[in-house]
Amino acid sequence: MAAISFKKAGTVFIFMDFQNYILENFLPPERAEQVVEKAEAVLAAARQAGCFTIHVSVCFRPGYPEISGRNRMFSWIRDSGMADPSSRGVAFVDRMAPQPEEPVVQKRRVGAFGGTDLDMILRAKGVEKIFLAGVATSHVVLTTFNQAFDLDYDLAVIRDACADGDETAHSFLTETFFPKLGGVHTSQELINALKE
Repeated sequence: MAAISFKKAGTVFIFMDFQNYILENFLPPERAEQVVEKAEAVLAAARQAGCFTIHVSVCFRPGYPEISGRNRMFSWIRDSGMADPSSRGVAFVDRMAPQPEEPVVQKRRVGAFGGTDLDMILRAKGVEKIFLAGVATSHVVLTTFNQAFDLDYDLAVIRDACADGDETAHSFLTETFFPKLGGVHTSQELINALKE
């Protein structure tokens, strides 16, 4: 495993879709608990080290005007009622709740860049290095990774702070796809690097 190299001043940790309805509906309970535990540990270490942290959520307006009937996944979410804008479901799980100084980016699609001001925030802060954590690996993590790669960011994925309902997809992405274009690290490797 290659050494983890980054300057804290130009680095961001992005935690994506750690929301109640996603964790409760897209992962088995034990897997949801595991990924939150790992992500929470990295979040705490990043905060302790004074690193820039951003939280991303997928949410919609009342009546879901952003969801087209042609979008199979979001149509299913809309029709199930699991992402009701006024429900606890759309809230971040308590252990991953943002602190007041940590920006929250609200998205209406899978990736964190499309239709949001994330890139503007990152460029305003001089960010060059991005560490990604989120649920699900084959959705928000993959899409955001590809979008960030196209925007020339230096990327790394925190393997065990990501999870997917499809373990085969998660394994392929973290072991084969992501390493070709960026770094892949465990939460403990990153926590150790943050303490240096």
